[in-house]
Amino acid sequence: MQVIIISGLSGSGKSIALNALEDDGFYCIDNLPVTLLSNISRHLDHEHQDKVAISVDIRSIDIEKLPQVIKEIESSSIKTKLIYLESSTESIVRRFGETRRKHPLFNEKLSLSEAIEKERVMLAPLSEIGYKIDTSNITVYILKAILSELIQLKEDHLALQFSSFGYKFGIPLDADFIFDVRCLPNPHYEAHLKDLTGIDKPIAEFFQTYKEVEKMYLDINYFITEWLGVFKKDQRHSLHVAIGCTGGKHRSVYIANKLFKNFSNSKSQVIIRHRDINY
Repeated sequence: MQVIIISGLSGSGKSIALNALEDDGFYCIDNLPVTLLSNISRHLDHEHQDKVAISVDIRSIDIEKLPQVIKEIESSSIKTKLIYLESSTESIVRRFGETRRKHPLFNEKLSLSEAIEKERVMLAPLSEIGYKIDTSNITVYILKAILSELIQLKEDHLALQFSSFGYKFGIPLDADFIFDVRCLPNPHYEAHLKDLTGIDKPIAEFFQTYKEVEKMYLDINYFITEWLGVFKKDQRHSLHVAIGCTGGKHRSVYIANKLFKNFSNSKSQVIIRHRDINY
């Protein structure tokens, strides 16, 4: 049996995620009290429900007990995975404005932005133990694709994610490490390369003429190689390394791809995402 627990900030897309999992054949439960998770999971396992998705958030009773409850479920040999959704305050404010719904922590003493930040602090411990997804600038289609990818990962192996992004579109909130490669030569200023991306062969050939590009890649590669074992021993489920350049099309994509290809030969589960060339 597989139990997917969806949590995260209000307005970050939990309902969309739960609906996507339901479409994928999961038996879904929304806003369950955390203390009932263990019993419900065992009951559904007894009823031969192989795929279960449960949403818990700031509204759920005893949300702070979730890490302990996950351990209880796993002790029953039920595979459990926590997926934590987050988003920028600006994105969440916009979404609440569009839906005209009320934030769970909003009251006469707190503005909407203050309520969002308070919730972010309260749920911070959960964000540290789950697979994180920053939904600030992604479409519903991309969110569904990421979920599909995550639910297939093995729970007992650390998932190593590399991603590229553009600083002008914002820093990814779900990154554990961010490396800035804006100091590298930029093919954007070459007319015949401007409209290509770091995936294209001409861009790779451009970067291969610069020693500093290779040195940047090797330095980042060495850092990850040196510390990856420590993160595995810490029983982390995932490690997200984000590479950023100005627009997220050339330099960051090229470096992230090289890292992905190198670590794909290791025993780690490796994922690659290019945030700002997918839309």
